[in-house]
Amino acid sequence: MDTTTHHDMQALFCQLGLPDSPAEIKQFIRLHRPLPQTLNLSEAPFWNASQVAFIREQWHQDDGDWCGQIDQLNALLREHPDPSELAQAPNDSTGG
Repeated sequence: MDTTTHHDMQALFCQLGLPDSPAEIKQFIRLHRPLPQTLNLSEAPFWNASQVAFIREQWHQDDGDWCGQIDQLNALLREHPDPSELAQAPNDSTGG
C-alpha cells in the first residue's frame, strides 16, 4: 500500500518558506533559471541554509514525500527560458 503523501508545487514552496501563489512560483523559476547542469540543486546560491537542508534531506530519501516535487522544481530550473519570456523580463538598466 502506498503511504507516501503527494504534495504539489505550492506546498513545496510553502514548505521552503517561499511565496507560493502560482504567479510567484513562475516568477521564482523565471528569475533563477537556467540552473547550470554542473550545479546540484541544493548548491544553488539562492537557497538559505534551512532550504538547503530540507532539499538535501528530502530529495535523497527513497520514495520521500517531497521527492517528486523537488525533481520537478529541479527540471523547471534547468530549462532555458522561451525567447518570448525574455522579451517580457523587466529592464534592469538605468540608462535611457
